[in-house]
Amino acid sequence: MMKAIRWILGKIILAVDAITAPTPMARSVEAQQKLDEATAKLKLYQYHACPFCVKVRREIRRLNLNIELIDAKEPAAEKRLMENGGKRQVPCLYIINPDNSTTWLYESDAIIIFLQTLAKESV
Repeated sequence: MMKAIRWILGKIILAVDAITAPTPMARSVEAQQKLDEATAKLKLYQYHACPFCVKVRREIRRLNLNIELIDAKEPAAEKRLMENGGKRQVPCLYIINPDNSTTWLYESDAIIIFLQTLAKESV
């Protein structure tokens, strides 16, 4: 029963998201290229119908960021998330830092703040 309710709620969340999708920010070609370079080493581990993941994806779209989305339900992705990030929680932003160290950033609000800061600093 609970699985059916979650499935229905997931479909509703995705429908509302599709209907109300934010308009991506417009930037100059040069500014967008610079931002694309800054986001090239980012990956978002997420579930498609997770409301917190939808929240982060909406901000990614609004900021017009090119970030690879990883389905954390895929066994290899789930294993990597657990082994390196330490927990199965999504959304999780995988960041390769300039010194090639890695950061696994959890919590939708923290991820959004990170992305907003990155977008401001990169343009």
